[in-house]
Amino acid sequence: MKYNDRIVIDHTILGGKPIIKGTRLSVEFILELLGNDWSHETIIENYPQLENEDVLAALNYASHLLKTEHIYPVPQKATA
Repeated sequence: MKYNDRIVIDHTILGGKPIIKGTRLSVEFILELLGNDWSHETIIENYPQLENEDVLAALNYASHLLKTEHIYPVPQKATA
């Protein structure tokens, strides 16, 4: 699933956090609900402006960010 059609960044909404298009609901918020054991159905019941595809888009967006994240090792200081 492509998330580009459903996730947008608008610097005038929530300080530019990625949100579900047409809402003020951030990807971060959707992920937090899922992490707190909310089902897709529960999220949609409580936020009827969302569709199942919006929740999936939030997950795909987060997955994409993690896949493209660059990790740089930080050298440890020598102890004397």
